[in-house]
Order: sequence, then C-alpha cells, then structure tokens
Amino acid sequence: MSDTKTIMSTALAGALALGLATASSTALAGKPGFEKCQGVAKAGMNDCGTSKHGCAGQASVDGDAEEWVYVPEGTCNKIVGGKVKGAK
Repeated sequence: MSDTKTIMSTALAGALALGLATASSTALAGKPGFEKCQGVAKAGMNDCGTSKHGCAGQASVDGDAEEWVYVPEGTCNKIVGGKVKGAK
C-alpha cells in the first residue's frame, strides 16, 4: 500500500510540475508593443536563450549579435548595433 501511495504522489507532483513549466513559458512570452532587439544585450542581461544557451541572464559578453532583449517597438533601430530579431 505504501508503494502505491508513493507512486501516485510522484506522478501527481510530476504532472503539477509540468503544468507549472508550461504556464511559466507562456508568461514569459513577449508583450504586445515590444520587439526583440539583437546585438545590444550586456553580459548577463539578455532576455532569453539562443543557440548557445537556453536561459535568460546567460549572455557571456556585451553586444553578442545573437543575444537579445525586449524593447518598445521602434526603439531597436535607434540603438547603435541593434537589429530587430526576425526582421527581413
């Protein structure tokens, strides 16, 4: 009986953790009125992952062309070195 209770508790905890992880990724999505600006993030101040890492705050150098931060729309093109991520 104890083993069954342990298995059920573990399964419930896993399902809860998965639900929270899904909710967290949704909450971190960009807000309307903002754009992703590449090439202007300072080391440790990026907003999300790249091909080099998967988390915010892990930029290793200032101005890495792949690192990005959210800025109000229209701002990125006014920053020296800034490039709107995904723009053609």
